[in-house]
Amino acid sequence: MRLGKVVKSNSHCDYVVQVDDRMDVDNPPQADDYGFGSFVKLEEPGDRHWAVGLIYNSLLMNPMFMSNGPRLSSEPDPLFTPDLITETRTLLGVVLVGWMAQDNGQPYGIHGIPRVVVPVNTPVSVMTQDEIYRFHLNQAGSPQFCYYSHLLRCGGNFAPALTQQTLQELVDSRLFSGPDQRALEILCRELSWKSTMGAMR
Repeated sequence: MRLGKVVKSNSHCDYVVQVDDRMDVDNPPQADDYGFGSFVKLEEPGDRHWAVGLIYNSLLMNPMFMSNGPRLSSEPDPLFTPDLITETRTLLGVVLVGWMAQDNGQPYGIHGIPRVVVPVNTPVSVMTQDEIYRFHLNQAGSPQFCYYSHLLRCGGNFAPALTQQTLQELVDSRLFSGPDQRALEILCRELSWKSTMGAMR
C-alpha cells in the first residue's frame, strides 16, 4: 500500500515522507496504516528500488494553528477559502536501515546505510510480511538483524523504544524458527533489560 512520497531529508539516512490525503488520491492511507515502527520501502513501482526504512516519528502540519489573522466565522466557507483544506499535512520521519537486492530472482536484504541519495517525490509504501521476512534474510538465505546498532544511534529520541518494538514484532511474527527465533528472543530480552536498568539510574 502506498503511503505518500519523499519531500525532504534531514540527513543521508533520515527522510521525511508526506502522507497522501484525499486531495492526492481517492483512497488515502488511514492512521493505522503508518504506525510507529512500520517497515516501508522507498521505490518506484516497476522501476527502481531505493531503500528500506522504519517510521520513527510523525508531525502534523497545520498552518492555521496560532494564526493571528482575522477570523470571519467559526466554520470556513469552502467557496471563500477553497485551498484551506490542502494546508494541513501529515509528515513521517523515516530512518533508512538498508535496501533490497536479488540473487537469481530471489530477493534478500542488505542492512546498513544506503549509498545513494533517494530523490524527492519517490513513492513510499508499506512493506508486506513476506517483504519484511525477505529483508531479514541475507544472500545465503540466513536470518540477519544487522541494523541493530544503527537503529539505536539514528532512530531519533525514541530509538530504544523503536528498536525494542521492532525486535518484539519480529519475535511475535514467527517469521523465523529454531535457533534463529531463540536468538531474536534473547536479543529482545537483553535490550529490554538494558532499557530498564537505564531508566532506574
